[in-house]
Amino acid sequence: MPEECDVLLRDGGIAHIRTLDPADESHLHDLVERVSETSAYLRFFTGGRGTAHTYMDRIIRPGHDGRVLVALVEGRLAAVAEYIPAGNGTADIGVLVDDALHGTGLGTLLIEHLALAAAAEGVTRFIADVLTENKVMLDMLSKVGLPIEITRSGPDTRVIVALTAGNRLAGTIAARDHEAERASLRRVLEPRAVAVVGAGRDPASIGHRVLRNLIDGGFPGTIYPVNPHADVIAGWPAYPSLALLPEHVDVVVVAVPAKAVLDVARDCAATGVRGLVVLSAGFAEQGGKDAERELLTICRTAGMRLIGPNCLGIVNTAAHLNASFLRSAPERGGVAVLSQSGAVGAVLLDRLPISSFVSVGNKADVSGNDLLEYWEDDEATRVIALYLESFGNPRRFARIAARVGRHKPVLLVKSGRSEAGDRAVRSHTAAAATPDIAVDALVRAAGVIRLDSIRDLYDTARLLETQPLPAGRRVAIVGNSGGPEAMTADTCERAGLTVPTVTPGAELRRRFPAAALGNPVDLGAEASAEEIGLAIESALADPEVDVVLVVYTPPFGSGAPATKDAMAKATRDAHKPVIACVMGEDGLIDGRVPCYAYPEQAVQALARVVDYTEWRNSPAEEWETGGFDDLTARALLSGEAPEGWLAPDALDGLLRHFGIPLVQTISVSDADAAAEAAATLGGPVVLKAVGPVHKSDVGGVRVGLTTPEETRAAFVAMRESIGAEMTGAVVQPMVEQGTEIIVGGVNYPAFGPLVMVGMGGVTADLLADRAFRVPPFSAATAEAMIRELRSHPLLYGYRGSPPADAHALADVVRRVGRLMDALPEVAELDLNPVIVTPGGAVAVDARIRLAPAGRPPSPYIRRLR
Repeated sequence: MPEECDVLLRDGGIAHIRTLDPADESHLHDLVERVSETSAYLRFFTGGRGTAHTYMDRIIRPGHDGRVLVALVEGRLAAVAEYIPAGNGTADIGVLVDDALHGTGLGTLLIEHLALAAAAEGVTRFIADVLTENKVMLDMLSKVGLPIEITRSGPDTRVIVALTAGNRLAGTIAARDHEAERASLRRVLEPRAVAVVGAGRDPASIGHRVLRNLIDGGFPGTIYPVNPHADVIAGWPAYPSLALLPEHVDVVVVAVPAKAVLDVARDCAATGVRGLVVLSAGFAEQGGKDAERELLTICRTAGMRLIGPNCLGIVNTAAHLNASFLRSAPERGGVAVLSQSGAVGAVLLDRLPISSFVSVGNKADVSGNDLLEYWEDDEATRVIALYLESFGNPRRFARIAARVGRHKPVLLVKSGRSEAGDRAVRSHTAAAATPDIAVDALVRAAGVIRLDSIRDLYDTARLLETQPLPAGRRVAIVGNSGGPEAMTADTCERAGLTVPTVTPGAELRRRFPAAALGNPVDLGAEASAEEIGLAIESALADPEVDVVLVVYTPPFGSGAPATKDAMAKATRDAHKPVIACVMGEDGLIDGRVPCYAYPEQAVQALARVVDYTEWRNSPAEEWETGGFDDLTARALLSGEAPEGWLAPDALDGLLRHFGIPLVQTISVSDADAAAEAAATLGGPVVLKAVGPVHKSDVGGVRVGLTTPEETRAAFVAMRESIGAEMTGAVVQPMVEQGTEIIVGGVNYPAFGPLVMVGMGGVTADLLADRAFRVPPFSAATAEAMIRELRSHPLLYGYRGSPPADAHALADVVRRVGRLMDALPEVAELDLNPVIVTPGGAVAVDARIRLAPAGRPPSPYIRRLR
């Protein structure tokens, strides 16, 4: 059965799902007493509550055949669901939910969890016998996202649910998750009433500053200072405790010492608070992990979302909510900011116009994944900027970000680029695929704009927030000084942007010699503000121009103020992006034209936006998911040691299960067996040692052996040369010469699997010509990986050679992705080399290393991390 977990309900509440425990007996009967007679009849058909009580006695009894899950909401058992294996891959299911929670999606959640557990046990179909009048259950089964067959017979209806996971199921689960996340965080970021616990009278105290920011920010709801030692704070009536407030509050901001936070959280739980923002430090960041876990447990049990602890607070400018202790009021705008660092968040808010800001601090509960779900539909948010020190669930982050990024850009600064790998690695692929490369591949596939610094984030965010997306890569450079403009053009070319010849307007041609009006358009140091504005208008009107970049060096011409006014006037009705470089100045011109101090800043920000736009306009990646679990693949590994290199026979079976072509291979343990294998295959053959990672470095590869005797002698010589490290050998037929490629994979517990393709053989490490992606992915993505290689022309008919079968190679890469995605215990995989010829692609050497690994979070199961 799935591990116990917390999960969001449709209305934003929180349920805790786990397997049935004998201690639940009395609570099961309490549930029966709470449900209506109608609900009991619809679930059990006859006998009403009497039958329901008998059922509860049976499922709690030792030896019961069913697999039973229960759900607790606010600490009370609120639902029970089970499946009972019935043979032939089928199982009967039933669900009972507290009437008070009908409509929250709790029943659907339990069916999702049951389906995952049953599929892992080999069940392929659920059978539900339902009264035809039970519209709620029939509707729930029909909308769960799995294929169903419905058969009606009088008052009864039989529903057969096929446990076939795929994109449809993943999509419907993601949609339900999105609805629940939105509801959950709406209650926190759009509250009707806010209390500040620890609001002191000292204006320098954190609690007082939060209270002052709420008041000065014009929060339209009710504000409650909570302090047992004051009657009035900042002119507002204070209350000694949450229990004495005249109404329920949605959000409580906690600014008390760490040792008092847990008691405050319990008070919040008792009074129905929906969100807790804990500013207090002294938790996991200072060794208080147990206290932080207890704080989270209190919040989850009560259905509260937790922001922090150890954070700055939250801001929503559209709701006039400033529940933070920032020293200045943020400017309202379209950038939503999440920061795991308070200092970084404060810097960004000082410079960016924001829609909302969440300082997640220790990130005990609310994370970037949650906030992406909220900001996706937030009308005030146009750009999302994230500063993260860690990922909670990186693969879920990638799935959400890829969806959000199709209509809102997501910017990311991720610290910790030098982090060491989680497991020791020894293969070519694993040595190349560092955790930071895994992050790059993860976010690249999701269309996330990854940045190296806060400065880069600021530069890119203000361009995206103020300007339309460019239609292409063609840049017109307009300015008053040749040197900076030439530098700008060079930087554009290096960044993959183009600087085409432009067609100046008639008035511009009349005023300036044609030599100055190429691209860059160099108007000279004495060009007036009016003339620079005219050149901008001319470039905007040119159909061969996608972006206008203005480079102005003050104080020449009409001076900076007048020139910036001319820029503002010329771009007021522009439908193309315009950015400016006013040497030495950063900011915005007229509140909407981003201005950069140096040309490199402007070009780098523009190049990132162009790359993002191309990703956004490209077709969304489509592939069929691998299903709930690959039981056959898991069975192939069942007899293997949990850690170490796979034996050749097991490796061969696993690769063939996933359709990965491997040259015929015979494992041998001694010289006689090697000779016999050579006779079976017929010469010429290859003898390869099993054991060393880099065989060719230690004399572990002998090619062109034409007779059994030659093969026997080669085995003896190889054994003497390598010694004990040679644990065995394999014999293979020689294959046709072709282009040598390496295809591999590595699995990091933190990030999941990563697939690599590159130039292979002995040049794999020397050339370091590689491309990476996060699986699963389509054949089209695999082909794009191949074309990223600097050496890819070798596959496509270089210098008159016949083209190799790149499609066959792409299929190998895609299938390796499927294997790595299905089996997290595959720590490393190397196919090196894969020989690619005009007739196909085949691996001639393969290695797989297993390592203990927990099951990764499934896309078919909803849960709070």
